[in-house]
Amino acid sequence: MAEDAPDTNQRPPRRLARRLGALLWPYRWQVAGALALTLAVAFLGPLRPRLVQIAVDDHITTGDLPGLFRVVALIGLVLLGEGVASFALTYLTQWVGQHALYDLRTRVFRFVERQRLAFFDKTPIGTLITRATSDIEALADLLSAGAVTMIGDLGRLLFIGYFMLSLNLELGLVALLALPPMVLATEVFRRKMRRAYRETRKQVGRLNAFLQEHVSGMSVVQIFGREGEEQRRFEDVNAAHRDAHVQTVYYYALFYPVVDLIASVALGLVVWFGGTEAMREAVTVGTLIAFVQYVRMFFEPVRNLSDQLNSIQAAFAASERVFDLLDDDQSLAAPPRPAHFDGGRARGRIAFEDVWFAYERLPEAERDGEGSGIERDGQTRGGAAGGEDSAHPSSSPHPPSLPDWNWVLRGVSFVAEPGETLALVGATGSGKSTILSLLLRFYEPQRGRVTIDGIDVKDLPLDELRRQVGLVLQDVFLFSGSIEENVTLGADVPRERVVGAAELVGADRFIDRLPDGYASDVGERGGTLSLGQRQLLSFVRTLLYDPAVLVLDEATSSVDTETEEAVQRAVDVLMDGRTALVVAHRLSTVQDAQTILVLHKGEVRERGSHQALLAQGGLYRRLYELQYADQERAAA
Repeated sequence: MAEDAPDTNQRPPRRLARRLGALLWPYRWQVAGALALTLAVAFLGPLRPRLVQIAVDDHITTGDLPGLFRVVALIGLVLLGEGVASFALTYLTQWVGQHALYDLRTRVFRFVERQRLAFFDKTPIGTLITRATSDIEALADLLSAGAVTMIGDLGRLLFIGYFMLSLNLELGLVALLALPPMVLATEVFRRKMRRAYRETRKQVGRLNAFLQEHVSGMSVVQIFGREGEEQRRFEDVNAAHRDAHVQTVYYYALFYPVVDLIASVALGLVVWFGGTEAMREAVTVGTLIAFVQYVRMFFEPVRNLSDQLNSIQAAFAASERVFDLLDDDQSLAAPPRPAHFDGGRARGRIAFEDVWFAYERLPEAERDGEGSGIERDGQTRGGAAGGEDSAHPSSSPHPPSLPDWNWVLRGVSFVAEPGETLALVGATGSGKSTILSLLLRFYEPQRGRVTIDGIDVKDLPLDELRRQVGLVLQDVFLFSGSIEENVTLGADVPRERVVGAAELVGADRFIDRLPDGYASDVGERGGTLSLGQRQLLSFVRTLLYDPAVLVLDEATSSVDTETEEAVQRAVDVLMDGRTALVVAHRLSTVQDAQTILVLHKGEVRERGSHQALLAQGGLYRRLYELQYADQERAAA
């Protein structure tokens, strides 16, 4: 979902209105109360000019002081009732709106949590932040008071029209002559504003995505001296955002004077026609005064409606983008018949059975269309689908039905028995980390199976699968908060277990030196700690969850030699009785593994122990000799 992609899914307003209405459905009784209050306010406001007309014509002109006092008292009661109802209406609508926004933000965050990693590969983080913050915030006016206020303003217009026509039909029709041009201007404005606000929301997302990416990567920008170029790129993005926003201001600034002009013409017509009628004594003075007030009141809700249209267009443009996000669900489906480990814990037998995997298809120009067995709709001539859901083992080392993918893994097969340590080595891009991702079901193979204890990982509930696997990545992510919060991730773990795990990997030595110990704040993304310290905390985090399978992806790449030795000792203890998959570039860290797989261009080229692979004199021996030579040069 690229942020600057064209809008191809512009939803009709009625469909958007239904989906927005669904957000308010849980609060339907509060909304019903708000509607009752807004109709009461809509009635009480136009009632005042009618009471003024009665006061002038029936009491002031006749000198009826007691009657005038009663009418004035009634006007006071109307004002008091209008004020109390307005207060209750404002509080209730804002309460409903904020609860609906809370529900929608929660829904968006829950949606993001469920998505597979391929979704995040294609969706900028800034885009997701925009959807969850400013796009949802743009719905605040609509969900809080917009719809209710619009109904109130429409009700007010109806009540004003009723009072005017009941007072004097001819004068009322003169006042209502302004309604058709007002409706026409409003419709033109609505169409223009919707397009303008859709473009504005799009540019806000681009701006947020650019800022998030470049603030996160500022060290790279500065190291390579790219400040000037990135400043120019930011100015282009910022200018597009400015121009889109100015376009909305242009239409709004044009519409408001049009409303005032039509209102002034209507008022002039009423004064002229009503004045001539009053001179002929066909209209009373009180009626003329009431009509002047009604005309001024009539265009007040019209102005409010123009403001509401402004907010509604912004809300519709934002809601399109929020709902487009929610409709692009790429989460993993729950298995229809979930399988479970005996006793709730895996023994740890891991098997890859002829696994083929690619992140994406080859470009069209690079595909071999002839003899491929692939039809244009992605189905094979043999009937097997060529998409992600095809996960059937192939007996062919090069399956002819799937030639159009940019393969990262090609027919990978291996077994790691319970308690065995299996190492994955090879050049960068050979597929080592991809194997780990498939085991954890971050991605799914196009062909072949990944099993734990003979159960396909697709048949396991995700939470059960991932509880069995402890993962330590090369790039460690820490959240803002204390050390203890980061290693427990909010779980109720006794402090003694936290301290014990930290001592096991040697993390206690640097934690104890911090001012607040385990309560010390690590800062955003763990910025107050070194790379090695962050990696040690990641290891503590894994130890606390006591996994049946341990996965280490370059787990010691960012620590010094002394720290690496401490971590390696802890790893030896932790691996006792557990299956371990270890990815490493430094071959010295995997020499004790029972089995080493040598990967090259997505295929398993060699397998065996350290000594057996050296004796073969193949890829592993060359990698070993290259690293040994590098170490000698570094020592020299």
